[in-house]
Amino acid sequence: MQHRHDMPFGAVPDADGVRFQFWAPTAESVKLLVDGSEHVLPKEDGGWYRAFVPGARAGSRYAYRINGDLTVPDPASRFQPDDVHRESLVVDPAAYQWRETAWRGRPWEETVIYEVHVGTATTEGTYRALEEKLGEIAAYGFTMIELMPVGDFLGSRNWGYDGVLPYAPDSAYGTPDDLKHFVDAAHAHGLSVMLDVVYNHFGPAGNYLHSYAGTFFTERHKTPWGAAINVDGKDAAPVRDFFIHNTLYWLEEFNMDGLRFDAVHAIIDDSDRHFLDELAGRARTACAGRHVHLVLENELNQARWLTRDGIAPKQHTAQWADDIHNCWHPLLTGEDEGYYSDFADRPLDRLGRALAEGFTYQGEVSAHSGKPRGEPSAHLSPSAFVAFLQNHDQIGNRALGERLSDLVPAEKLQTARAAFLLSPQIPLMFMGEDWAASTPFQFFVDFSSDPDLSKAVREGRRREFAHFKAFAGHEDDVPDPTDVATFERSRLNWDEAQQQPYHAVRGETRELLFIRRDEVVPLLKSVFHGGRYIVPREGRLDVQWTFDAGALRLLLNCGDDTWTVETASPERVIWQSPNAAHDDGHVTLPSWTASILTTRKSESLV
Repeated sequence: MQHRHDMPFGAVPDADGVRFQFWAPTAESVKLLVDGSEHVLPKEDGGWYRAFVPGARAGSRYAYRINGDLTVPDPASRFQPDDVHRESLVVDPAAYQWRETAWRGRPWEETVIYEVHVGTATTEGTYRALEEKLGEIAAYGFTMIELMPVGDFLGSRNWGYDGVLPYAPDSAYGTPDDLKHFVDAAHAHGLSVMLDVVYNHFGPAGNYLHSYAGTFFTERHKTPWGAAINVDGKDAAPVRDFFIHNTLYWLEEFNMDGLRFDAVHAIIDDSDRHFLDELAGRARTACAGRHVHLVLENELNQARWLTRDGIAPKQHTAQWADDIHNCWHPLLTGEDEGYYSDFADRPLDRLGRALAEGFTYQGEVSAHSGKPRGEPSAHLSPSAFVAFLQNHDQIGNRALGERLSDLVPAEKLQTARAAFLLSPQIPLMFMGEDWAASTPFQFFVDFSSDPDLSKAVREGRRREFAHFKAFAGHEDDVPDPTDVATFERSRLNWDEAQQQPYHAVRGETRELLFIRRDEVVPLLKSVFHGGRYIVPREGRLDVQWTFDAGALRLLLNCGDDTWTVETASPERVIWQSPNAAHDDGHVTLPSWTASILTTRKSESLV
């Protein structure tokens, strides 16, 4: 079986040659260079340059010469064997023969996400090496792999958020067919695959769009990276298409089960139909009949994109629930700097609202930003939110890249882990979190071919942490992101997962995920009727979610005193902390313990 996505960009081979399609509205002239031959391209309406080259084939190298002097790769290149500044490679999208031909995906409600950085997940740092871990990941109860961005970036190592060629999987990890083989193998293990994509900016090196497609960007809107992507002004249609086709490309040609869209609050659109609405509509139409999941990272907490028709999403499937993390973190660590200041004043009360209603901030003013944030979200199912105790951002954006297991006592983290995994939001764990891995995940790049950029990144990273109490005057202690040793320190050590105390933590994670599968997922597959929470005393939290199929309740005691809670028949405990207790009608929770209870409608009628 073959998968391919037809699009108006890039190079498309057939039996007789290759059709090349290039959008360069602000170029004076364009020449196509293919395998050493040169072709002058006429400019067509709308700024398009197209040509069919007989004899070109899959494996041909090609590039475009702009205005007679600048040679650039194809912005829709499917592969860059020699990095971002060199020629693109013609790829036959139909060459890979898929084995898992019956795969249609998994329902979202079953999802447990394992977030992975391909380059540091294994010693080899390749798709093929990561493929060897898929059976192990599935056996421990995960149902989805989420890959951090793989779009081609400068150098041999990068988090992925500096990509400049979003259609080209970076060669550091393998070939496009290697990535397809990985997806195919994941499906064989019953694992869905989601890819993180970046549509809000390009990396600082290797983006040539300004030189021939100046209208790809607009100064009317500003982002943290400078001028915004132009999705709502003059010449916006090809720009919108560039990213929408990228979504369809990953979903169709690579048979991905979903995408996570990075920082969509930085995609600024004042047009009549917002880019996110069009994106979701076209993806759902193209992938009808499949379980395809579209997940947002959105600092604005806009509930409008997450509406449901029953339990089925109308547009986007879910949003990363930063508010839930931002409550858990100060509660566990006591940290209150930066954006944690918005949550550290009343972390348990704010956590209760986030767990019960989705967002903590639903229009209230954020003291950190000084602006209102969020929209009402209590009507949304918990499955509209992806929850986590940590992820690549929350670990890697720390100066030293420490995990929570380095910052929090094991018994506290054990309680938080259970409460997080058995709450009804869709859980995400960062690679190695399932065994409390000892390796950090630090910020790293490889800009060695550009010494000035390397210096700017290195100095900028140190300035970033200069205002934090722990690093004031000690900026030199911040790891150098351009040093290969920073990257090497971040590689997972899978062997330690078989050693204590890591093996015990992993066993607990597996037990929790199996409980989730049997007790929580059936509730999520029914209509949600609402959540509520109370903080009866400082340090105590009681959250309940009601579904058509029953109810789920979390009791969490973070206070110093023991808490005895009355329970109602037919509530039953599905998990509790080892030193908690329950009997008929009561749950007893010492400090930093939890209990999770459920009621099924079928049980209540017995």
